[in-house]
Amino acid sequence: MVAGYCYDWDVKNHRGEYDIYLENGFKARWNLENDKIWVINPSSFEEVGCIHTAQGLEFNYIGVLIGKDLRYDEVKNEIITDKNQISKDDKSSGIRSCGEVLAKQLIKNTYKTLLTRGQKGCFIYCEDKALSNYIKKMLKLN
Repeated sequence: MVAGYCYDWDVKNHRGEYDIYLENGFKARWNLENDKIWVINPSSFEEVGCIHTAQGLEFNYIGVLIGKDLRYDEVKNEIITDKNQISKDDKSSGIRSCGEVLAKQLIKNTYKTLLTRGQKGCFIYCEDKALSNYIKKMLKLN
């Protein structure tokens, strides 16, 4: 599993046991710090990697968690990016501090990279249900 920049690093910063909480009780931690073999480490199976962990790697299958920084506006028929949803713990992407145009590009590029890591398949979870429905429609899964 991989995710964008919108989830806090609570475990690393000693603020909690998990970093990512989703509906239906799903919870997960970011990948282990300094774990150079995260992708093949059996103990990291339930951890979530970021773009820095996954970039340049290919997996048979990948699961991508799309957070609140990317959503779909049904009225405008438009994909919306929201740099204000980027974690305050994020110190590497520069998304929170850049202009809106660049932030939009960086958020979309992050997900594009994550969504293209699976060679045989990609499972997508969207926090925004409208985005989930839009993706299904575009993939003709409805």
